[in-house]
Amino acid sequence: MFLLATAEEHYERSSDPKVAQIAQIAGMAHSGRVIFAAAAVMVAVFFTFALAEPLPPKEMGIILGVAVLLDAVLIRLMLLPVLLRLTGHGAWWSPAWLRKVLPNIRFSH
Repeated sequence: MFLLATAEEHYERSSDPKVAQIAQIAGMAHSGRVIFAAAAVMVAVFFTFALAEPLPPKEMGIILGVAVLLDAVLIRLMLLPVLLRLTGHGAWWSPAWLRKVLPNIRFSH
């Protein structure tokens, strides 16, 4: 959430998706290790469920561990920057009716 909040803040200031992507990449350079370390801890905890005796906790531990690993490595650290680059302004667009319904939250420093 904080990684995209910084990119959104830069996009709101400049209205340039390239500036937002550069901010997102810079944020990832600073917090990428923390994101990966948190995911590694969660994966380790979930994979310890695989040592449990009944089958349902084993299945749950393996499935959740793989899901967290894929989310952290593939989605957050690889696909997100690529999708922000490919979609440009579309990444930050939302319909007018949705903007009316959602609260107006700003992440500024």
